[in-house]
Amino acid sequence: MITILLTFVPPIVLLLYFTLSDRFKEPKGTIVLIFFLGFLICLPAGILNGLSHDFFYDGSKYSENLTSSFLGPAWAEELLKFSILYLIVLKRNEFNEPMDGLVYGVVVSLGFATYENYTYVYEWAEIIAKEENVDYAELSYIIALARSYSAIPMHGLNGAVMGYYFGMYAFTGNKKFLILSLALPYLFHGFYNFLVWPNPMIIIGILVIVSFYLHNELKKKQKLKKRENEIKKI
Repeated sequence: MITILLTFVPPIVLLLYFTLSDRFKEPKGTIVLIFFLGFLICLPAGILNGLSHDFFYDGSKYSENLTSSFLGPAWAEELLKFSILYLIVLKRNEFNEPMDGLVYGVVVSLGFATYENYTYVYEWAEIIAKEENVDYAELSYIIALARSYSAIPMHGLNGAVMGYYFGMYAFTGNKKFLILSLALPYLFHGFYNFLVWPNPMIIIGILVIVSFYLHNELKKKQKLKKRENEIKKI
């Protein structure tokens, strides 16, 4: 029971924080849709990660670190999340202010993180438990606990950073923001995966500071607005 809670509660808590703190709430149906699309991109992400590993891995420890970070998950996963924002969210009428970009960035990232968490805690743990002859339940619990304060916040807060700059791009047309919306999450994700534990917690700390600062900046702007439709999208 505790393992189940550790697997699913952390992403739900983050999701609720960012969606409920939005002054102009997004439609529940759209939130569910974008969250579900985050689920779906796990499949192509796994394929792309495997192809990247096969192409770049040469047997050395250094290439293993690179293929598990900058040359693999960092670009594949963040690009797929970005594609949902660019191809789906940007075209929807309910995306009508910069804060929406941050909210949907968090939602799609946590959709991805939730399914990924399930695969690690249950499917991957089962395989490793059999190979290493260790207790499956205990290993699942350890993985769920570790990911609840590492990988889950990394994905969610990275989504906040991506969404912030994507929202700024959508309502200014400045392509600098579009580049930052993909480049910064890629770098944060890459360094998180590349650094050996517990060093990735440094990245989590930076993400907490950056994402909540950006979130607060948008909340201040929301307080100055009288109507949600004052700004027109590109």
